[in-house]
Parts: sequence; structure tokens; C-alpha cells
Amino acid sequence: MELRQLRYFVTVAEEENFTRAAARLHLAQPGVSAQVRQLEKELGQRLLDRTGRRISLTEAGEAILPHARATLAAADAVRDTADGLTGLLRGRVRLGTLLGAPADEFGVAGVLADFHDAHPGVEFALTEDTSARLLAALRRGELDMALVGPPEEHPPPGLSFQTLLDEPLVAVAPADDPLTACADGRGPGTEPGPRDGVEDGAGAGEGDPESGAGPGSAVAPSSSDGSVGPGIPLSALRGRALISLPAGTGARGALERGCAAAGFRPTVAFEASVPSVLLQLAARGLGVAVLPYGTATGAGPGLRTLVLADPCPRARIVLAQRAAGPAGSAARAFLHVLATVLPERLGQRAPGQPPASARTVFGSSPSSPRAPGAPADA
Repeated sequence: MELRQLRYFVTVAEEENFTRAAARLHLAQPGVSAQVRQLEKELGQRLLDRTGRRISLTEAGEAILPHARATLAAADAVRDTADGLTGLLRGRVRLGTLLGAPADEFGVAGVLADFHDAHPGVEFALTEDTSARLLAALRRGELDMALVGPPEEHPPPGLSFQTLLDEPLVAVAPADDPLTACADGRGPGTEPGPRDGVEDGAGAGEGDPESGAGPGSAVAPSSSDGSVGPGIPLSALRGRALISLPAGTGARGALERGCAAAGFRPTVAFEASVPSVLLQLAARGLGVAVLPYGTATGAGPGLRTLVLADPCPRARIVLAQRAAGPAGSAARAFLHVLATVLPERLGQRAPGQPPASARTVFGSSPSSPRAPGAPADA
């Protein structure tokens, strides 16, 4: 039995396909297949079921996979220790990122490029998926870390979260939608008064130069405790056709929990993974889009962004890892960089970003303040 055979087996198990596994290993497919068969012959057990369209693990393969991963991790640790004595950092980092996440905001590509320039011996494998699937892959040991919007309030067993960003959900609707009358104090059950927590996307393009808000962005008034001010009650969405991010995302989980607290279940008529698509669907009058504050600032003319209240659902972006931390030194080093750089980047308010009272960016320090109403991460 050789280490390379174990590595080929683990890679095929993760990719569920010999061709993709060979491409990931930068090898020819027949060679990978032959080595895995040789491993099965030496062990006297069939590890992979090749009868279906996708490669799957047999019962023996399921039992052996954790031990194969542990063996490879131990071998990598030996190599990392030797490399550390010479100051050389090598290895592979497996990073998961949110499907449809705004790349310009997180700037992950730039962080990867800078790290690779400093450590050219480190390879990266990127996976883009929903938060629920990324967390499952992290628990299975298929990822070293992941940027996710957790669908649940607390980390799953065996994982830990570092909160990077916390912001409220908002509703985005056409300017002539009845919800805007409610926000303006003209709807049923509301008292006449000035508009609160809304901004008309069909205006003449005048924004607040200090807050950075412009047409189509929400202006959330802050109260004395720094929380987001009132807009429309969440119960105003009862029975409305909603446009949301898919199940398994942090925003969807926050919406469902908020609606449950308000005494109803949300009616999701359309889902999409990309926030800009949600806004386009809302602009066509197909429903009310519900999405995180920061992704709603690009709402175009004819749309209004309404702050939700009573309760105000909040969505988080967290840096997730296994509680024990990554096994490899390269992954540990890159995790430290992400934990330091991303809060700094998210904390730099660019034009169009929401005011600090609505969006809270968390640093890497354990003593960082928690956003109003945000759940604990432990």
C-alpha cells in the first residue's frame, strides 16, 4: 500500500468521478484507475461502486475513507514539519465560498493571489456551493475552511464560526407596491407620518453624500442603541409572493426563523442564488425580494428597499472551520490571513454601502462587539 494510492482513492471518493479526480491530480485517468484497483486488490475489498453513473463508496470504502484521510494528514504533517525547518510553506488549501457571493466585496481572489505570490508552493482548490452543502463538506473533511451564511444560529457539532459580517434582511418591491404605502404611513393599520426606513429607487438620483446612499438603496435610521430603525413590520409579508435565496443559505434561514417568530410561514414563489437576479424578478413584479441589506443597495430605478422590523431578521457571513482547525500548515497560515484581512476589507465602507448602524463588521479579536440581536457563535 502506497500513500499515492490512498490519495487517489480519497480524491475519487470526493469527486465521485475518475476523470475529474485525474484532472484534479494532474494525472491520466487510466493511471488513477489502475492504482485504485491495485489498492483494492491489496486490501482484498472493493472500495468503489462503479456500476452507476456516479462513482460511490461501498460499505468497505465508507469504513476505510476516514482512515485514509487521517493517514494522508499525518504524512502531510511530517512534510510540513520538515518544510517548516527550512522556512518553506507547501501544501494544498481547500476553500469553500458562497454561491453567488459578491466577489468584489469579499475580494477573495486578491487574497489568494497575494498569498500565492508569497508562497508559490501552495495550491488552492475552490468550491462554490450553498452554505448547507459547504458546511457538510467541511464536517466530512473535504474542505479546510469556508465562507458561508449559516442557515442555523449556532455552528453544527465539530465546527466553529468567526462572524465577519452581520446585517438585516430587507424587502425590495416596485415603487407602486402596497408595501410602500405601508412604509409611508398610508397603509392599513399605520399612523400617518414621514417615511421611515425607505428610499425611492425612482428618484432623480440624489443621495445622501455622507451615508453613501443613492437611488435604490435603503436608508435605515438608527435608534439610540445603534440598531436598525423601523420600516415595515415583517408580518406585512404574510401571504405575499416572496423572492428569496435558496434553502440552505443564511438569508433564507434568517427569513424563515423571522417569519416563524412573527407567526407565519413565508410563501417563496421564486428562488435564485444570485442577488441581482432576485432584484430583476422583483422589478418585473413577480414578488417581493427579500435579501441581505448589502446586496440590496444595487436595486435599480422603480424599486424601493424597505427595512423589515418586528422582528428584524439578520443574516451573517462567517468564516467556518473545523473546531480542531485545519490539519496542514498551509491551510492554517491561509486561515489566519483570511481571518485578519476579510474583516478589514469588509469594514472599509465604499459608496453605496449601508450605514454602520445597519451593518456590523466583526474583527478577528475575541472581544469584538456583537451586533444588536445577533446570536452567539459558540
